[in-house]
Amino acid sequence: MAPPATQDGSSSKPIVLLADPLIPEFEQELAPSYRLLPAADADEAAAASARALLTVDLPAVTAAQIDALPALELVVASSAGVDHINLGACRRRGIAVTNAQNAFSADAADYAVGLLVAVLRRVAAADAYVRRGAWAAAAGDYPLASKVSGKRVGIVGLGSIGGLVARRLAAFGCVIAYNSRSPKASAPYKFYPSVRELAAESDVLVLSCALTEETRRMVGREVMEALGKGGVLVNVGRGGLVDEAELVRCLREGVLGGAGLDVYENEPEVPPELWGMDNVVLSDHRAVITPESIQGVVDVVKANLDAFFSGKPLVSQVQL
Repeated sequence: MAPPATQDGSSSKPIVLLADPLIPEFEQELAPSYRLLPAADADEAAAASARALLTVDLPAVTAAQIDALPALELVVASSAGVDHINLGACRRRGIAVTNAQNAFSADAADYAVGLLVAVLRRVAAADAYVRRGAWAAAAGDYPLASKVSGKRVGIVGLGSIGGLVARRLAAFGCVIAYNSRSPKASAPYKFYPSVRELAAESDVLVLSCALTEETRRMVGREVMEALGKGGVLVNVGRGGLVDEAELVRCLREGVLGGAGLDVYENEPEVPPELWGMDNVVLSDHRAVITPESIQGVVDVVKANLDAFFSGKPLVSQVQL
């Protein structure tokens, strides 16, 4: 027997299970059309019939969780990357996966450029110098920082984010080169087949690619040594792209000149050795988040759910 309809008609709405709590913007946009149920609290009937699962804050969507949902046909991610989802389990079951498409790209590219400028020009260190009164106290000349314009910038992953980073830095007069899975015919930049080769020809290495088994820890000591003692690493991709222990060692030993990091291997944990380094700029996975980008991803998520439940093609399906 079907449950009685509630006043807002929620019993007739399609069920969307939630892998984690929603932020208000998602709630406001999705609640009128969908019955939103935390997956951890779903009863047996809801778990057995739910066809869609939404993940917002990068919790792991495991094979066990997927297997526990026999009717599941769609996993909707609100992130550009989907490395937190067990894609193998989705592939085996024929479950579709969608991501945020390009909703975050412009903000991530802006932030990557901001980190690059902040590290090369020592913006955070200069700010701390002024705030502690050292300038007013004539504590000595502040060390000179490095020029941004004209730098050789290597971009790993010339997708929607990397392409925008390239265009922004080209306007600085930077010389752009890149590495990706294969050369891009439309890209007017030099292609290097390996990250190490790219690093050896770069002053700055920007990571904006996806985290996969092939790219995990691809930036190790060899790549950092190739980038060199004056080189800067900027990461707005995923923390797992970098061997974090080696990064700490290379920065401490002067093998690498500096780093701008928005992502880390075991978030929210950040290696404490980095805290006191004035050649390192740190942020808390904020590159992609602005009010505008949040609205953009809400729109993409809703468009995917609307398309799925109306039998139309998905807006941003990930190739598994």
